[in-house]
Amino acid sequence: MSPYQPSADWQYEVPTSGSKRLPPAARYVESLTHQGYGFEAAVADLVDNSIDAGARNVVVSFLRDDQRLVGLLVVDDGSGMNDEALDTAMTVGGRQEYGDSALGHFGAGLKAASLSHADSLTVISRTKRSPSTGRRWLTASARADFTCDIVDPRYCQALVDRYDGLIEWHGTIVRWDRVRAFETITTGQADRFLNDAIEKLETHLGLHLHRFLARDDFNVDIVVEDVTTREELDHRGVEPIDPFGYRISGRPGYPRTYTAPVEGVGEVALNAHIWQPKSPLVSFRGIGPLAERQGFYIYRNDRLVQAGGWNNTRSPEGHLALARIAVDLPAEKNDVFSLTVKKDGVSVTPAFARGLEQATDGAGNEFAAYVQEAVATYREAARRATEPQRKAVLPAGKGLDPRLKRTLRDELPELEGEDPITFRWDSLPSDVFFDLDREERVVKLNKEYRQVFNGGRRGGLNDAPVVKSMLYLMVNEIFQKERVRATHLDNIALWNSVLVTAARCELAR
Repeated sequence: MSPYQPSADWQYEVPTSGSKRLPPAARYVESLTHQGYGFEAAVADLVDNSIDAGARNVVVSFLRDDQRLVGLLVVDDGSGMNDEALDTAMTVGGRQEYGDSALGHFGAGLKAASLSHADSLTVISRTKRSPSTGRRWLTASARADFTCDIVDPRYCQALVDRYDGLIEWHGTIVRWDRVRAFETITTGQADRFLNDAIEKLETHLGLHLHRFLARDDFNVDIVVEDVTTREELDHRGVEPIDPFGYRISGRPGYPRTYTAPVEGVGEVALNAHIWQPKSPLVSFRGIGPLAERQGFYIYRNDRLVQAGGWNNTRSPEGHLALARIAVDLPAEKNDVFSLTVKKDGVSVTPAFARGLEQATDGAGNEFAAYVQEAVATYREAARRATEPQRKAVLPAGKGLDPRLKRTLRDELPELEGEDPITFRWDSLPSDVFFDLDREERVVKLNKEYRQVFNGGRRGGLNDAPVVKSMLYLMVNEIFQKERVRATHLDNIALWNSVLVTAARCELAR
């Protein structure tokens, strides 16, 4: 290296005189706990890892005992990891190679997502050719000197065996303990917290992973497990929420694909949609404020990484509420599109805005015309006569199949801030088909007649969807009343008489 010669001219290259290694301070781990990960986004990042591992089934399990929530697991049947791969996955800043189609990007998601919410992160995994192995990060130890614990192999195998219905020959378990949000729950509030948390998580996963969930070979379930009895207290299959899943387009000729020439990337396809005005569907109204859900829906390897927003190409406004555009990020690395670490947004350079100005469809129509047609569709609907409004109902809760709850939310507006109506089988007199606990908002069904609806099969939490959905519609108004009038009591008696007779007829057959 030639010695530095001072010069009055500008130095285009900064001169150096050697180098030294500066490893990160252990306190770097503390920065991982302040990444701003929302709870749903953090869990979604763990599910991304399961998808990259080739999992067909993923279970998110909330663990509780009688009084409190004690932890969370994400269990999958992916390819798993051996000791070496697990060490890499648990290393802060560990070097990991990702394939072109992988959802992982920066190599920080497992640690940052987990330590943002839990003070203890354990990962246990096994492959077809290697035994169960495990590592644990405690934030206190990590902050001190990057010490990562090796989990006892006997416990690793015991935990894998506990979930042998899912993990057969290979898979991974991510375990969160000392979850900070769980420790803030006061006595008696666990059920309310769980219901809200699961609803939000179900919506987030259903939206951001909707392309994967629409496939026949991939499933995500959310369960609540009693760690003492091992009883499954709740079980919901996550359904895809397609942000373009309308039944009929809001305007003839749409969706329409525009092509934008973006400098540094090439041609970028813009799949432009116009929603039906005033749609009640969850995929339109149930994924957040409409002002935030208009604009670009950006996908990376089929994973939704931005759900709305105009990326500084225009400002959101009410008249654009029906405009949504699907964009798939190019596979090749480029300097125009930059994904955030949390995979919740994309930054773009001005090259994208210039590309939009030149975007056209196959017939030569400009992208700007699409924006005007979306505005026109909204305004035309506003001038039309008000459509019939369905009466708001209490939300549907436990005991109803998730697909049924999704349809009910699509078809009926829900009363905000109200506890849901739940269903359970119970011991009741033979002449009573159902009873109402108005204080707890529970519909009790006579378990004597349960076999009528299950065809000899063992009943599950969400069985008998037809009779439960009919009862939900029939009794919803009664639950909303402050006082039950004689006419309501007479209706309940009538319905019980008819349903008991119908059930006995079915048993006699």
